[in-house]
Amino acid sequence: MLLDYCRLEETQKERVVVANEHWLVVVPYWAVWPFQTLLLPRRHVLRLQDLSSEERDSLASIMKRLLSKYDNLFEISFPYSMGWHGAPTGQYLGEDCSHWQLHAHFYPPLLRSATVRKFMVGYEMLAQAQRDLTAEQAAERLRNLPEEHYKLRATGVQD
Repeated sequence: MLLDYCRLEETQKERVVVANEHWLVVVPYWAVWPFQTLLLPRRHVLRLQDLSSEERDSLASIMKRLLSKYDNLFEISFPYSMGWHGAPTGQYLGEDCSHWQLHAHFYPPLLRSATVRKFMVGYEMLAQAQRDLTAEQAAERLRNLPEEHYKLRATGVQD
């Protein structure tokens, strides 16, 4: 299902932040946190250890590009929580886990500036989350940022 979603987002483009040969980063339509993103491989992958060496290199590249955009947004070291979802390991390695799809989520708390954070409040925690930006607005802002880190631009140092 996530691969179908990945292909759909790629054709529509409005929520795509960055992409390369093996990976796609989108602000998902269900995003609640400002600038929340979803990192997806372009093929069915169960676990991180199933990535090819090319895909691992490509993952490092796209994460650097995304994280530079995050830092460039407010020209700070942008805080975020990030986590991976993948197929179970250990005792489940021999079982059919083909319904799993590797992917990562980034949840940054900053809203309008380096000092304005989003907090979940009572009605959001107990009912429905309030969106401060649409997914399309957040994706456009991130997509339009340079990929060269703001600190490198300021010093003229090449990456």
